[in-house]
Amino acid sequence: MQFIKSEGVVKAVAASLLIIMFFTVYMLHPEFFLRLWYVLLCGNMQETIDYINSFGIWAMFFSFCMDVLVNALGFLPSIFISTANGVLFGIIPGVIISWLAETVGVVLSFMLMRTILRATAEKLIIKSSYLTKVDQLSSQNGFKVMLIARTIPYFPSGIITALGAVSRISFKDYVLSNLIGKFPSTALEVVIGHDAVMYQEHLARLTVVVVGVILIYSGVWFYQRKKNRYDKRKKGAVTK
Repeated sequence: MQFIKSEGVVKAVAASLLIIMFFTVYMLHPEFFLRLWYVLLCGNMQETIDYINSFGIWAMFFSFCMDVLVNALGFLPSIFISTANGVLFGIIPGVIISWLAETVGVVLSFMLMRTILRATAEKLIIKSSYLTKVDQLSSQNGFKVMLIARTIPYFPSGIITALGAVSRISFKDYVLSNLIGKFPSTALEVVIGHDAVMYQEHLARLTVVVVGVILIYSGVWFYQRKKNRYDKRKKGAVTK
């Protein structure tokens, strides 16, 4: 009963803060959300760069907030913002801004999803012995699974966040796995996006990075596949 009350308080506070924030922004800049929504959905790289750059000295701060919002929502692509950060602020600052913003965004999304989805998920998990076992494994190996999932660039962020929210991974493990795992994937997105936009100057580096990424991820995939087969054979031999 106490959990249900606490969950209700969290939802009420979160909803109130969101309403206040949106209302304040709307009063200060009525066309802000329409313009922002258009930029996020248009998929135009130059449009995104120009929009962020139009905020002048506040461009970096605005880009950070926009990246947090996109990752908190979970269904909009953040690749255009990451690329814009690299082009406007340089690769290293762009990586740092995008990495921290994306981490903050997925943590906020996780907190909201867990308060909303976890209670519902528990009712379904209790009814299935298989789901109960998976749920228990997620608490034991959640850090490793989430860490690996977050290192994959260009993968839909919302799906991973939702899986984490309905699992039993602890909040600390979720934050740490995202903070660590998000860095290589975000760095790749910023570098590749930056060099793709400015390919005339960085075509050689872009080619090397893309080929290197393909080789590394393919190698990891083949290694994991081989290891899984070996583990299955070993387990089968022990069973016999």
